[in-house]
Amino acid sequence: MLLTLFALCGTILTTSGTPLRRANTITASSITALDPSTCSCANAPVAGQCRTATEAAPEIAISFVNFAITTFGEQAALLALMLYESGAFKYSTNVYPGVPGQGTRDMQMPEVNSNYAEYLANVCTNCGITAAQVQQAEAEGPTAVLDLVNTDEWGFGSAAWFLATQCDASIRDGLAAGTEAGWDAYLQQCIRTTVNDDRTQLWSAAIALKAW
Repeated sequence: MLLTLFALCGTILTTSGTPLRRANTITASSITALDPSTCSCANAPVAGQCRTATEAAPEIAISFVNFAITTFGEQAALLALMLYESGAFKYSTNVYPGVPGQGTRDMQMPEVNSNYAEYLANVCTNCGITAAQVQQAEAEGPTAVLDLVNTDEWGFGSAAWFLATQCDASIRDGLAAGTEAGWDAYLQQCIRTTVNDDRTQLWSAAIALKAW
């Protein structure tokens, strides 16, 4: 099955599993190397929420530029986080168990999405979200706020924003170094979630690419 999915995505691997293709920015082939299921949205569980690696890669690349995520270690960690939290980009909202207002590709909680929306409205000068829109969405409730920031650009951009604005320098240094200790600290101290084997396996696979 893996070989079939890789063939459908057009990814060519060496016998060691190392992608031949290298680039200065994240590519669809980098993503499918980590999770072959991202090559297709056929039979996606929620209509309209799934995005393929081909659709996701340019949005993620833009987020790295927007929020100055320049080291491979940080970028790899963000990709691993998003793949895990969104079910390989199949979801952009919390469907199970269903938390109103929780979403984006790193599944930010509603209060974080409010902070994100306010940042995009008040700090960014050309992000296409106004303070008036944020105020109206917050009056309507967390689902409306999520809708405001859950476009492809900002939904895939939230993980980079969070790292750039909510994590301290030591967390970023740990991710940049590409150490498991740095990854664990990121999850526990900044994301405030638990470390588990599935998360770490994704991160390990991403780090093992060494470059895009």
